[in-house]
Amino acid sequence: MNFKHLQYFWVTAKAGGIVRAGEQLNTTPQTLSSQIKLLEERLGRKLFRKAGRRLELTDEGRLALSYADQIFALGQDLESRLRQARQGRRQLELKVGVADSVSKQVAYRLLEPALNVEEDLHLSCHEGKFQDLLGQLAVHKLDLVLADEPLPHKVSVKAFNHALGSSPLSFFAAPSLRKKLKGRFPDCLNDAPMLIQGQAAAVRPLLEAWLTRHELHPHVLAEFDDGALMNAFGRQGRGVFTAPTVLEQETCAQYGVELLGRSDELVQEFYAISVERRLTHPGVVAITEAARGRLFGK
Repeated sequence: MNFKHLQYFWVTAKAGGIVRAGEQLNTTPQTLSSQIKLLEERLGRKLFRKAGRRLELTDEGRLALSYADQIFALGQDLESRLRQARQGRRQLELKVGVADSVSKQVAYRLLEPALNVEEDLHLSCHEGKFQDLLGQLAVHKLDLVLADEPLPHKVSVKAFNHALGSSPLSFFAAPSLRKKLKGRFPDCLNDAPMLIQGQAAAVRPLLEAWLTRHELHPHVLAEFDDGALMNAFGRQGRGVFTAPTVLEQETCAQYGVELLGRSDELVQEFYAISVERRLTHPGVVAITEAARGRLFGK
């Protein structure tokens, strides 16, 4: 494959058209079109199709673009690494996967200490499904996975759990909704609209069991894999929602909601999962020490 042709395709796809891409590459539209056509002939697939006056990517074009993004990102990374080596600097890289069931605020509080290590560290964060992230960890595309559950025994991934700490859950509601709730916590949850975590979240069965145990019957209005989206709905008064107790003040301030109450029976645990039994990466050590000390150690 001629990677010059691939670059022409990549810039055209990003620019949204031949003319604009030609201006960026300082070449004529005719030259650009002919080079992209050579790439299409080499791949045996059409990468663009006409949509009126515009060009849009075909399914094969979208696939090619995803690969081109990775190829040219790697090229930029190569240049950066060699430049640092030439200047006598060594940059550590820390690639972290964050399970989408982990609160964004918790993820920030866990990861932020890694940026304070003395070494020059480059942090890459990727959010996704827990099982998908474990697969990336297994093939060393990630150095660490942050999750609210340990590595399952049945998963054939050689990795180790490092407990970071735990936090009870607190219940919140927007002021407009709080006025409509009847009784004190937790009785006020009866018949109240409620927003809960998705089925894949480790805390979901704990919450359902707690509600059953206390004979509480809220109206579950919606469920979310993304905690930040759930909180956004809660801010608008659409339902009662939960967040880790360690984030009580931050949650009230950020979303303008009020604390209804908390339960020490409902505990969300957090883990760092790595292929290392003994943690040695300075960034990972900073994450675990800060979590066990400042965040969850209080």
